[in-house]
Amino acid sequence: MDGFFIMNELHLETSPYLLQHANNPVFWKAWNSNSLAEAKSKNKLIIISIGYSACHWCHVMEHESFENEEVSAVMNAHFVNIKIDREERTDIDAVYMKAVQMMTGQGGWPMNVVALPDGRPIWGGTYFRKNDWINALQKLQELYIQKPETILEYAQKLHDGLQVISIEPINNYATHFDFEIIGSLIEKWQKSFDWEFGGMARAPKFMMPTNYEFLLRYGYQTNNKTLLEFVDLTLTKMAYGGLFDTVDGGFSRYSVDMKWHVPHFEKMLYDNGQLVSLYANAYKLTANKHYKEVIEKTLSFIEKEWLTSEGSFYSALDADSLNNENHLEEGAFYVWKKEELSTILMEDFALFSLVFNINDFGFWEHDNYVLIQNQSLEEIAKQQNVTLDFLEQKKKTWEQKLYIEREKRSKPRLDDKCLTSWNALMLKGFVDAYKALNEEKYLKIALENAAFIIKNVWALEGNLFRTFKNGKATINAYLEDYAHVIQAFITLYEATLDEKWLQNAKQLTDYCFDFFYDENVQFFSFTSKNDAALIAPHFEVEDNVIPAANCVMAENLFMLSIYFNNSYYETICQQMVQNIIPTIDYPSAYSNWLQVLLNFSEQNKEVAICGENALHYVEKINKEYLPNLIIAGTNTVSTLPFLENRFEPSKDLFYLCQNKTCTMPTTNFDALWDSLVS
Repeated sequence: MDGFFIMNELHLETSPYLLQHANNPVFWKAWNSNSLAEAKSKNKLIIISIGYSACHWCHVMEHESFENEEVSAVMNAHFVNIKIDREERTDIDAVYMKAVQMMTGQGGWPMNVVALPDGRPIWGGTYFRKNDWINALQKLQELYIQKPETILEYAQKLHDGLQVISIEPINNYATHFDFEIIGSLIEKWQKSFDWEFGGMARAPKFMMPTNYEFLLRYGYQTNNKTLLEFVDLTLTKMAYGGLFDTVDGGFSRYSVDMKWHVPHFEKMLYDNGQLVSLYANAYKLTANKHYKEVIEKTLSFIEKEWLTSEGSFYSALDADSLNNENHLEEGAFYVWKKEELSTILMEDFALFSLVFNINDFGFWEHDNYVLIQNQSLEEIAKQQNVTLDFLEQKKKTWEQKLYIEREKRSKPRLDDKCLTSWNALMLKGFVDAYKALNEEKYLKIALENAAFIIKNVWALEGNLFRTFKNGKATINAYLEDYAHVIQAFITLYEATLDEKWLQNAKQLTDYCFDFFYDENVQFFSFTSKNDAALIAPHFEVEDNVIPAANCVMAENLFMLSIYFNNSYYETICQQMVQNIIPTIDYPSAYSNWLQVLLNFSEQNKEVAICGENALHYVEKINKEYLPNLIIAGTNTVSTLPFLENRFEPSKDLFYLCQNKTCTMPTTNFDALWDSLVS
């Protein structure tokens, strides 16, 4: 910027993403009532620019355009410029993303929208080159001055369309769940499976953990070996490196290619929380040592890099970091050059190269390699005539050497805000890992995180906050936050049998009914009734990289309806599922709804364990993959409706229930176990 220094209004914010733009020559403002009022009073078009701190192309557009004085001159002269962190203001992002998708057929970040002074969008897209951005803004401003009626007419049509697509159809027919629809949807879905590298047969490749949670469960419940093999293939290939940081654990957001090799190197908390849960469930079913390694490495990474002294988790690491020339470069922290590896590994370099493909398969660009396996250690050990134990130990040694060397590099920038829903996803990941591996440290970290949520982001008034940073909770939480916290608390109950977690979950659920549920739509709104209305309502029902908030709430309602014998919860859950299932065309966007549907199948069971050894037996059950089981237990007299009047002193009693009918209690755990795993 030729030495020109400026500080816009974003220096008042706490979001790392907004603060990154605080010194841009663009007169950025945050989204608030003052900014919106200024646009109306001055009759200026609004530029709404949305991104997040770890977004590579957001940084590119900032450098090319928002740090440029020619661009800023145009933006400052004619527009009110608003910068938004999509991770903090998910509600705004969701509404304008729908508009961009309607206008262009696609979306992504950075997302840039031009809107009327009242917020209705008139034009938008994602990344723009500098000259294209300037030209578009100048033409829009010219049109707004010379032919405002044209823009107003288009804005109204787009706004009407947004209103229509924001509401799901209501299905008032009597509840009847057709499970055959799942088979037909999977038959259609399988046509997109990549049987070479796993995942879907396209690039870029996103992990979409909720897809594989569903396929794992459905494959297990129907004994569909094809689906189970596909999930195993996908999880194995994702764990081979590239996308997965084999040196220090943790997954990047997605892969730009078909083979899970080269990611945009940002690491996000929400991905890693869900993937730990997925690998934990897959490990329960398969006892695959590689899955255990992924879990342990990822949680080690989380603990070292993102766990705070308060018990919360940071949000992300940037894709970009400083290279040897002290310039920000995508992936600089993670990639290796052949000469560098040879120097570090010396006589082991040849064997290392076979394992991690220091060859054409592992080559990226600019003499850089991204470490990736394409064969199992078992296969390589046989080929090289060495023992598996020898090769496994070598791999650990190599990774430790590379870790030490890599720590000397400049690390990617940290997004140090704490988001409530993302923390809840990671909390659940730690609990699921504890269930699978029985590692006490994982449960301890989960409990500390739950305590953080209760102390710091759950207000006395009953509401949650979305964001915590610098000792302060801000932004009224969204349905996404409530849904995942409720789910995490239920998961904590399953691991500890401490009923306070169920009571907390119920309290938050009842709050959601008061402030989010819309009886006319029969879904929960994404934003609270206490929040200012946006240009269109938003009822999140499609899964994305995070499962849809409404389907997570439906799953919670199903669980809580059983624990609390609450028919209202069950009725609302059924209605939500009933409204969605007939609308499903592509199952990958609704896989979590299909999981909820499976809860209503004849295979679903509940078990209650009452006695002084209840937790011991629960821990044994939790190590088994039983996705169709709801578990409860107590070592004392309980008033929880599902456990009420079931405790007898000096006895361990086991109750197995199905379709609202329970067998007579038994003291024979082996008999119960046979019923559960058969």
